[in-house]
Amino acid sequence: MSYPPRAEPTLHFIGVTTAKSSIMKVFPAWAKHFGLKDAQIAGIDFAPHADAEAYRAAVAYIRDDPNSLGALVTTHKIDLFNACRDMFDVIDPMAALMKETSCISKRDGKLVCHAKDPISSGLSIDGFVGSGYWRRTGAELFSMGAGGSTIALTWHLMRSARGGDVPARIVVSNRSAPRLDEIRRIHAQIKSDVAVEYVLAPTPADNDAVLDGLKPGSLVINATGLGKDAPGSPLTDAAVFPEMGVAWDLNYRGDLVFLDQARKQQAARNLTVVDGWTYFIHGWTQVIAEVFDIGIDPDEDSIAELTDIAVKAASR
Repeated sequence: MSYPPRAEPTLHFIGVTTAKSSIMKVFPAWAKHFGLKDAQIAGIDFAPHADAEAYRAAVAYIRDDPNSLGALVTTHKIDLFNACRDMFDVIDPMAALMKETSCISKRDGKLVCHAKDPISSGLSIDGFVGSGYWRRTGAELFSMGAGGSTIALTWHLMRSARGGDVPARIVVSNRSAPRLDEIRRIHAQIKSDVAVEYVLAPTPADNDAVLDGLKPGSLVINATGLGKDAPGSPLTDAAVFPEMGVAWDLNYRGDLVFLDQARKQQAARNLTVVDGWTYFIHGWTQVIAEVFDIGIDPDEDSIAELTDIAVKAASR
């Protein structure tokens, strides 16, 4: 891949199908709102689990190009971290714990690796379930996919610092064992009394079986990338969501089969169905604030204003 020098201050977006993302329309509108004169966004696409040298070349380009100010990383967070860890001058504590890179920035001539997902996923979850939800309902959490997003959101919810407002049980599934081994290692370093189960689920039917055992009110998350980075859903059409549960797809675009499955049961099972749009807003604003070294308040009114700007820009 060729990496030409950037003529203007640029935020890179490392993903799979970046040109299809709403951020390509939203970022210019946000940049104007924040007063980021001449700021640009540019996509860098890799297939999932690309070669280490491909990740290293992209990170070296961002490091060495004066107008490349940083990057948001999606899908490749763990693989990029593993391939490029030695290239960063600073690795923030959450990135070191989770072994992932969701944001790259530059400060005082140093290349910095950040894990921003614990903040953005936490803001999103707390926003749609509300304070005290877990203590009040005794609900459980089931996250399908053991990548960086699940690492971040389980960290947010299982910490002992939350007191009793934690899931009664956390279940994480994945199609392959190595990711489960890694998230188990990370969870072992978190001070928590929450019981966590790790399920090897090579087929969607394996995830269906987990749903059958969830308590009412439980949160079911599609954190696999299926529906955006690859077609399909981690569940079959025979899956039954927990009564009064919450179905959250981290995706907001693509063929969102998981959301369709949940919506078909929404009335009968009294479900709350949430797409990835708010997660998108929090995730991108956290990275923009870091890369451009500006303050962006995550309070409800500020996010509502940024959401309004994003919706109008994305619809053009």
